[in-house]
Amino acid sequence: MSAPSSENEVRPTAFAALRRLLAPLRARLAVAVALQAVSSAVGVVPLIAVAEIARMLLEPPVDEARVWRAVVVCGTAAPISLLTGAAAVTLTHLGDAALQLSLRRALADRMGRLPLGWFSTRGSGTVKKVVHDDVHAMHYLVAHTLLDATTVVVVPVTALAYLLSVDWRLALLCLVPLLAGIWLFARAMTGVGPKMADYARAATEINSGVVEFVDGIAVIKTFGRARVAHERFVRAADAFHSFFSRWVADTTATTTASQIVVAPPVVVLLLLAASTALVTSDQLGAPDLVAFALLGPGVAGAVSGIGTRLQALRTGGTAAVAVAAVLDTPAQTVPERPLAPDGVEVALRGVSFSYDGKRPALRGIDLELAPGTVTALVGRSGAGKSTLARLVPRFLDVTDGSITLGGVDVRDIDPRTFYRTVGFVFQDVGLLRMSVAENIALGRPEATRERIESAARAARIHDRIVAEPRGYDTVVGTDVEFSGGEAQRIAIARALLADPPILVLDEATAYADPHAEAAIQKALSAAAAGRTLLVIAHRLASVVEADQIIVLADGQVAERGRHHELLALGGRYARMWDAQHAAVAATGPPDRDASRARIEQETLS
Repeated sequence: MSAPSSENEVRPTAFAALRRLLAPLRARLAVAVALQAVSSAVGVVPLIAVAEIARMLLEPPVDEARVWRAVVVCGTAAPISLLTGAAAVTLTHLGDAALQLSLRRALADRMGRLPLGWFSTRGSGTVKKVVHDDVHAMHYLVAHTLLDATTVVVVPVTALAYLLSVDWRLALLCLVPLLAGIWLFARAMTGVGPKMADYARAATEINSGVVEFVDGIAVIKTFGRARVAHERFVRAADAFHSFFSRWVADTTATTTASQIVVAPPVVVLLLLAASTALVTSDQLGAPDLVAFALLGPGVAGAVSGIGTRLQALRTGGTAAVAVAAVLDTPAQTVPERPLAPDGVEVALRGVSFSYDGKRPALRGIDLELAPGTVTALVGRSGAGKSTLARLVPRFLDVTDGSITLGGVDVRDIDPRTFYRTVGFVFQDVGLLRMSVAENIALGRPEATRERIESAARAARIHDRIVAEPRGYDTVVGTDVEFSGGEAQRIAIARALLADPPILVLDEATAYADPHAEAAIQKALSAAAAGRTLLVIAHRLASVVEADQIIVLADGQVAERGRHHELLALGGRYARMWDAQHAAVAATGPPDRDASRARIEQETLS
C-alpha cells in the first residue's frame, strides 16, 4: 500500500540529503578539491616570490641568480595555478552536469512509478520546481561552492605559514581582522534560520498575490471592483517590505562592520602601522613590509565572501531535501505475480481512504459496478466524489478495504492489463507536447489514422483539428493552444479510441460550450454501450437515466438508488434536484451556461 500523503513523508536533513545525492560524485569531487587546493596554494607563490625578490633587491649585495630563480618560480607558478584551477572547475561542472542528468532521470523514473493521485495533490508547478528548479539549485553548490570553500581555507593558511617565517608577531596580527570579521558575521547571522523561513513565506505570499491578481483581474474589473483584485498583492508586498526592512535594519550595521574589518585597505593600514613601528625600532627589516602588504590582506579576506557561500550551502541543502523526499516517496505497488481478472465487474468492499492518515476522506464504502451499467456519484463539494472516482482507476490506493476487478484486488493486477481495462476522463485534461494524432492515440499508439479520426469525430473535435494547417500533425503547445473545452474533447477522443470496458468520467463535458455539449453527451452515450461507467455528476439532469445514483455526504454513502427512487425518498437527492430546477427556472434556459456557477453553489449549499 502506498503512502497516501506527503504529510507522512520523512524528509531527510540537508546534510544527509546532500551526502546521499552527491555520493556518486564523491571521487570526482575529491579530485577536484585536491586540484583546487594545489591551485590555491600555488596561486600564493607568485606573491611570495615578489616579496622575496623585493627582499633580495633591497638587501645588498644582490644575488642575480637567486633573483632570476625567483622570477622563474613566479612565472611558472601562475600558469600551474590557472591550469589546476581550470581542471578543478571543469571536473565539478562535468560532475554537476552528470548529477543533474542522473537526478532528473531518477526523478522521472520515480514519478513514473508513483500513484497517479500523488500528482493530483500537487500542482504542475510543484513538480516542475523539484525536477527543474531544485535540481538546478544544486549547481552552484556542486560546481563552485566546494572549490570556493577550499580556496577560503588554503589561501589564508598558505599565506599565514609564509608570514610566520617572516615575523610571527605581524603574522598573528593578521588573524585579528579575520577573527573580528568572523565574530561580527556570526552576530549578524544570529536567528537567520527562522528569518529565512519568514522570508520564504513572505515571498510565497507575494507570488500567490500576483497569481490571484492575474487570474482574477478580468472577473473583478467586470464588476467594477478592480482594487479587490490586487489588494492581496499590495498587502503581501507591504508585509514583505516591512519584514525585510526590519531585518536589514537589524543586521546592516553588523554586516557592514564584518566587511569593513577584513577589507584590504583596513588590513594593510593595520599591518603597515604595526610594521612601521617595528622597523623604526630596528625589530624588523624594511623589506619585510612588502611581504605583509602583499599577503596580509589575503589572510583575512576569506570572510568577505562567506555569506554568499553559506547561502549557496543553505539553498543547495534545501533543494537536496526536496529532491530526496520525492525519490523516497513509496512507489505504487506492483505485484510480483500478477493475477488476471475474470470479467470486468468492479466491487468496493469496506473502502476507506485518508490523505493524511488522520482525517478520513471516505469511510466504509460498499459499491458494485455491474458490467454495462452507469453509476453516478453526486453530492456537495467535499463529499468525496472525486476521491472515490480516483480510487477505481487506482490513482490512489485504499487505506482500508479493497477494490476488486473481476474478483481480483486491483493491487494484484499488472498495471498494463489494468489500464487497458479502466479508462478515465477528468476535468483536468493533460495534453502532451506532441501531435494531436499522437495525443489521441496515447492509449493505442498502433491505431491507424482512420481510427484516430473516427474517435475525434465521435468526440466532435475533428472539424476543429482539420481547421489547423497541419491538421492531425499539429503539435500541441507549439503550433496550437486548445481551449479547455477543445482539450476536453481531445481527451474524450483518446478515451473512445482506447476503448476500455470500464470508463470513469468526471463531468466530462464540464468545459464544453453549450453548442457542443449535447453532441458530446450523445457520443459518450453511444460509447457507453456495453461499458461500465462511473460518472461524477454536478448537473443531476445529466444522470437521470443512470442505473444507480450514489449520494455521498461526508465521505459516506448517504443514499443510493435510481432517479425516481431517490426522489420518492425525499432526502438529500430530492432537495438537490429541487434546488437545481428552481435555479434553472429562475435564470431561464438561455442563461444556463452563464449562471452555472450560481446554480451549483445553490445546489451544494
